[in-house]
Amino acid sequence: MPTSKAQVMLVDGHAMMRQSIAILVNLESDMEVCAEAKDGREAIAALNQNRHVDIVLLAVTFRTISGFEIIKDIQSLNPALPVLFVSMNDEEIYAERALQSGARGYVMKQESGEMLISAIREVLNGNIFLSKKMYAKLLNKITIKRIDTEQLINTLTPSEFEVMNLIGQGYSSQEIAKLLERSIKTIETHRFNIRTKLNLKDSTDLIRYATRWVNGQQ
Repeated sequence: MPTSKAQVMLVDGHAMMRQSIAILVNLESDMEVCAEAKDGREAIAALNQNRHVDIVLLAVTFRTISGFEIIKDIQSLNPALPVLFVSMNDEEIYAERALQSGARGYVMKQESGEMLISAIREVLNGNIFLSKKMYAKLLNKITIKRIDTEQLINTLTPSEFEVMNLIGQGYSSQEIAKLLERSIKTIETHRFNIRTKLNLKDSTDLIRYATRWVNGQQ
């Protein structure tokens, strides 16, 4: 019979930990544990048999396969299925890597049960969950990176900046030369100077960098 409760899969190498989390989840009126697995292989096998899982709670380390590799396998089965890491490992070391691997959140096992339930609900609602401390760290990292990037951009001359923006919009050297009424040689000199000042190794890196800059992704 269909249920309105969110279906939670637990993946953890410790049976007692799975049992504790299951009790905690099943006490909530809007979610329930529908499957358990001790490692990655069991998790994938269970997902192959039960496609009605709404979220996977996943430990970071296993004896048979890495937690980060499991995310790739899970996403190959169901790209939309969110994964929340619940780990003993320090979030300052693993949380960012977990997100880069495709996880939607990271909770340390030392945290309270209330935080875990909040994290599950947050991820089920389509959001990312991290502790306030980790949010602050990542925000600070992004801000510092942006400042460093802007400092490099500020070393460009007005002409170089103009050329970089046109490169980011997809114009070739020939098209830029025509637009700016300058020679191809001048444009190529600007491209070389931009690469040098921004520490870019070749034209491919320059195009990628300029495109991201124009789209506001730096």
